[in-house]
Amino acid sequence: MRLPLIPHPTSPHAGLTLEVETRRAGRVLSLEYVLTGPVEMVRWPDAAARARTDDLWRATCFEAFVQTAGGYVEYNLSPSGAWAAYRFDGYREGMRVLDIAPPFIVTRAAPGQFVLTLDVELPEDATGGVGLTAVIEGLDGAIAYWALVHPSDKPDFHHPDSFALML
Repeated sequence: MRLPLIPHPTSPHAGLTLEVETRRAGRVLSLEYVLTGPVEMVRWPDAAARARTDDLWRATCFEAFVQTAGGYVEYNLSPSGAWAAYRFDGYREGMRVLDIAPPFIVTRAAPGQFVLTLDVELPEDATGGVGLTAVIEGLDGAIAYWALVHPSDKPDFHHPDSFALML
């Protein structure tokens, strides 16, 4: 299923569009983020080791949030190859590292298009909705926040109503 992400109304997006292809097979969530438009105006992180890294959301980063029986999990996936995964007990509460195998991340670029494909391992108690999001930083330092829905007047990917997709 291919879904459009929309920029938050307060976010600059300079003619970019973003779609995500989603698929779930058992405990594997497969996502393909496709960013089109003037992608040369995006600040892309330098290549890095495929290693767990905190604070990826401060720059261009693709994300997924998945409800669980006891809260939710957050995945941060950088075009650099770095990644992070966290478990929360409730809205921004009880954050801790989610122990998973390193996700499989592949990127491709062409004029006017950037694609990030990934597979992540879901926890056994992944039961509910999914929030698909991205943070896109421009060369000018401006940050755009993209999501399936924006239920708040400020960008907030953790908001319970952001988990809008049922897989």
